[in-house]
Amino acid sequence: MEPKKNPKADLNRNSGLYFAIGLAVVLALTWFGIEYKKYDKQDYADITLEVDEDLMEDVPITEQIQAPPPPPPPPAPEVIEVVEDEAVVEETIIESTETDQEEVIVEVEEVEVAEDPIEVDVPFAVIEDKPMFPECQSRPKSQQFQCFKENLDKHVRKTFRYPEIAQEMNIQGRVYVNFRINKDGTITIINTRAPDKSLDAEARRIINKLPKLIPGKQRGRPTSVTFAYPIVFKLN
Repeated sequence: MEPKKNPKADLNRNSGLYFAIGLAVVLALTWFGIEYKKYDKQDYADITLEVDEDLMEDVPITEQIQAPPPPPPPPAPEVIEVVEDEAVVEETIIESTETDQEEVIVEVEEVEVAEDPIEVDVPFAVIEDKPMFPECQSRPKSQQFQCFKENLDKHVRKTFRYPEIAQEMNIQGRVYVNFRINKDGTITIINTRAPDKSLDAEARRIINKLPKLIPGKQRGRPTSVTFAYPIVFKLN
């Protein structure tokens, strides 16, 4: 018995191939649709820059340079007056400074001019007679400075008092005191240099407590003498 259908007319024979081809076509169309981009047309001829007009722009004149005025004409020459020989010209008579025998000579007594000496502070190292404590009067001149220094150190050790605030803050250092021994033996502090205000105040107090000294002398006259003295503040 023969089959009723032709085997070549079987539609299921190539169904897998047709399915693969259709799937590929669909995927290709999908990818093309996703990647496809459309750009608006632009007229690039409108975007231009007129450079020539900017370069040829007129710059307004803000300042006019004026030429300097011409120099003034030279002064006219002075008119020289010509004097005739017959004209009388007055002559200037210069009187002689020589004395005549008939003139009376007045003698002027010698005038004494009092010169006020200029007060100048003399450094301690170059003063002829150095200032001294009363205890040093009996010492020879060569030992007076050593005696002065010993008594000054003794006074500082006796009067010294370490400031409490400096102890609490552990402040130490060296204070330089520059003072003047006046002509009457009193003391005047000129200036100080200290690392802290409390140490500076204590150093000033110590020097101001110095007793009245015997003033120094230069050429036999009492003279103000300057002296620099360091005071060391150190905590044990």
